[in-house]
Amino acid sequence: MKRLIRQLLPVFVVNLFRDFKQKRKQIRLEKDKKAGLIYTKNDLISNFKQVGIESGDVLLVHASLSKIGYIENGAKDVVEALLSTVGNNGHVLMPNSPNSKFQLDYIQQLDVFDVKKSPSSLGVISEYFRSHPEAKRSAHPTEPVSCIGPNAGFFVDHHFGCLTPYGANSPFYKVAEVGGKILYLGVTLDNAGTNLHTLEDFVPDFKFPVYYHKPFEVKVRFENQKMEKMLTKVHNPQQSKKRKCDELIPLFVARGVLKKVQIGQAASLLVDAKKMLDVMVEEYHLNGVTMYTPKGS
Repeated sequence: MKRLIRQLLPVFVVNLFRDFKQKRKQIRLEKDKKAGLIYTKNDLISNFKQVGIESGDVLLVHASLSKIGYIENGAKDVVEALLSTVGNNGHVLMPNSPNSKFQLDYIQQLDVFDVKKSPSSLGVISEYFRSHPEAKRSAHPTEPVSCIGPNAGFFVDHHFGCLTPYGANSPFYKVAEVGGKILYLGVTLDNAGTNLHTLEDFVPDFKFPVYYHKPFEVKVRFENQKMEKMLTKVHNPQQSKKRKCDELIPLFVARGVLKKVQIGQAASLLVDAKKMLDVMVEEYHLNGVTMYTPKGS
């Protein structure tokens, strides 16, 4: 909902409000620092393990740095703590879309999506992770995802060419396929509901018009500088305005899909990705539950 409000307001109003929020965040964080309320990488590792993140996990992460509190080395500590917690056999993934607007607005002005250079619009942690020397980024222009782990290619290599960004070859679906977890670190489903879209790509003839009526041809520049074109669909902005993602949280809690946890000062959510998809498919067929109709229809 917050993202939708930002998209509907004039740009100068959004920028003024963003600047105001940033100043308030900095004041709060400086107060924490002066009071000695500082989180280290080891603090975060302990916290991650406490809430149920384990060695060997496949973990998709959406994160807000400022919500956690004052962190000794900022985004670097968060990323290193996540990698240390899942260990050498685990995988961490982070979405890093360069788009902060409606997909339709973004795609209409996009010249080239550069896999190596197009920055993330999803926050400091996402951008730090994208730039990590071990991170491998998927080549989908609207919803790219980076992964660090021994089998990173499995999760990201086949995202290029997908007509829709959340289908069977997407990192989002594959995290569910292998029984991975999703950590919403200081954010909620309303802020980062990408895995909810796997339902829409998984179910044939999904009942709502979630995609714009025509696909777009996009130029993608790979890390080797090779340029290729692909078609992608984008979300229908009129349907996007009807999302009520957070209203699904009580259902997910009741069905054992999601648990509420605390990371530092950040109210967070830890989700079983396979259970999320299974429950969404079941509830869609039985009760008409979607992110647009969280109470059913």
